[in-house]
Amino acid sequence: MRISQRLFLVLALACGGLATVAHAQEKFPSKAIRFVVPWPPGGASDIVARLIGQKMSESLGQPVVIDNKAGAGGMVGAEAVARSPADGYTMLYGSTGPNAINAAFYKKMPYDPVKDFAGVTQVNVLPMVLLVNPTVPAKSLKELIDLAKAKPGVLNFGSVGSGSAHHLAGEMLKTMAKVDIVHIPYKGSAPAMNDVVAGRIQILFDTVLAAAPHIKAGTVRAIAVSSAKRVDQLPDIPTVAEAGVPGFEINIWQNVVVAANTPAPVRARLSSEIHKALSAPDVKEKLESLGMITTLNAPDEESARLQAEVAKWKQLVKDAGIQQED
Repeated sequence: MRISQRLFLVLALACGGLATVAHAQEKFPSKAIRFVVPWPPGGASDIVARLIGQKMSESLGQPVVIDNKAGAGGMVGAEAVARSPADGYTMLYGSTGPNAINAAFYKKMPYDPVKDFAGVTQVNVLPMVLLVNPTVPAKSLKELIDLAKAKPGVLNFGSVGSGSAHHLAGEMLKTMAKVDIVHIPYKGSAPAMNDVVAGRIQILFDTVLAAAPHIKAGTVRAIAVSSAKRVDQLPDIPTVAEAGVPGFEINIWQNVVVAANTPAPVRARLSSEIHKALSAPDVKEKLESLGMITTLNAPDEESARLQAEVAKWKQLVKDAGIQQED
């Protein structure tokens, strides 16, 4: 076989291979997609993932099956996706804890939240609100900071658990406002909220969704919201930044990621379908009722955002002097 013929054959085989890959990507998805939710059924993450999954199933013509794999603060489900084939057929409904905070809080993790995942899209943010028991003699953030400075180590703040966004919001406030308040961890939002209502703790960061009924009932006082902008549900409550701590911003967020090295066209298709699902009026209405602000981006933008988030939380844990857990 002459050189020209061999060259032609190599080129033909190469083109054929590229065509096969392109054809496979065009056909995606050709089977069911597993959507891992690293939390038990019934929670906010599960509800939103099921709404997205249903819309995607209708649009793609393939089942999107919700797989609740709870445990270890979301790390059981996250690890399952990190170890899955990089083909786009297994997605993770991620969030602040397993995809960012845990990397700062734990010395060892079963996966790397940056290296082992590729972004698909951010889904939403859930602003938190700084609450105090009504007996606390502070009606503004400035007054609360002044009170904390006058009584160092006397005031305490609760959280839904050590290493949670709620916990680190309090630590960020301590660091940026230079105050000494004591952290009291709880096992979940309900017991923490019960104790701030009862006056057993003075301060609590919790989601707007969890706090709204108590604010309305007057059993807690809202001081400021943690987001960069005021939230629609509490339009009269200033942000922490505008109330006296410039640069303060901390939110719980949710996103969708897949295993690292998943092809870019596959990630783009998933992102497009999720954006379409989240634009549906009934889905938008449900997210708003849950106090969530829809925040969408492109796959590579989400990967970059995740990298920045992990770095931010690691720095916060270091600045706050929080001891990492094994």
